[in-house]
Amino acid sequence: MKNLFAIPFLLFLFSCSTTEKTANPNIEIYDESVLDIIDTFAEIEQLADSISLPEGPVWDESSRSLLFVDVMNNKIYKWNEDDGTSEYISPSGNTGYAPNVNLGLLGANGLLIDGNGDIIVCQHGDRRLAKIQNNATNSPNFLTLVDNFEGGRFNSPNDLTYSSDGNIYFTDPAFGFFNLETFQFVESELKDLEFNGVYKYNINTEELSLITDQIDLPNGIALSPDEKTLYVNKMAVIDGSRKILKINLENMEIGTLFDGTQLPQEDEGNFDGMKVHSSGNIFTSGPGGLLIISPSGELLGKIDFGHITNCAFDDKEEYLYATGFVNNPKVYRIKLNQI
Repeated sequence: MKNLFAIPFLLFLFSCSTTEKTANPNIEIYDESVLDIIDTFAEIEQLADSISLPEGPVWDESSRSLLFVDVMNNKIYKWNEDDGTSEYISPSGNTGYAPNVNLGLLGANGLLIDGNGDIIVCQHGDRRLAKIQNNATNSPNFLTLVDNFEGGRFNSPNDLTYSSDGNIYFTDPAFGFFNLETFQFVESELKDLEFNGVYKYNINTEELSLITDQIDLPNGIALSPDEKTLYVNKMAVIDGSRKILKINLENMEIGTLFDGTQLPQEDEGNFDGMKVHSSGNIFTSGPGGLLIISPSGELLGKIDFGHITNCAFDDKEEYLYATGFVNNPKVYRIKLNQI
């Protein structure tokens, strides 16, 4: 008697073998715990190209769009599934509000969407933290939130994060005084502050306080989910030391979460922008692409987007978005597993 199940079973085996997925070679997993978040079979999608220096990605849930900047061309862009990429706000970070050395890195950088849906902007050229309505415009009307510390004008506010009690934490490196051609900072009488600070600004009381002036080149910044720890990326442009630092907001002690010396020195990239996932894991640009670091400082995984500047999640953490550096001027996304 013929085996009636033989042919269907063989077809099933053939079907399984021919449709088997292949893991994405650009995703490296060092700890299986991160597989709750990272889909190793997910493909990297390219959303935008030919942006001179994309940065500051933030998800705008009201329009289901990603907002990001072009620091060099002084613009904010908008991307969504329906319309693709379009210019949104221009100029974005250099409107003539403040004197600057006009070296090119003068557009907006870090972006936030506040509780009212407005955009809070770190402006390199205008050297301030400002707010603007979340609408497309070529004649923006920015409202200054804060532009100085104890009378000294900021260097060039760069990145920011928002706490539930109305505090904005932001970094103020001197990238408005940075020459991309020589890859050096320039001396200028326009520079009022002798340090690169990390600050806290309460949007309700308008009170500004200095968190620390001891990080020589602070950049990306993010809060832990319990808002007790502030993470700050220390770039390697000045002293060659690249680290992720952690600040205990109860006693202001500063420690090292992750030391870049653990990574291959030939890996291209720097500790630039970062975001914290609801799991508590830190997603940060770094040498080799995007690194995933646990709250205890363990390297869990890496996604090789190429040299990138920053990253962001949508509100539901369905996708991770990443912006590329000048040698990789693109915007990407990759689908995540949802916890």
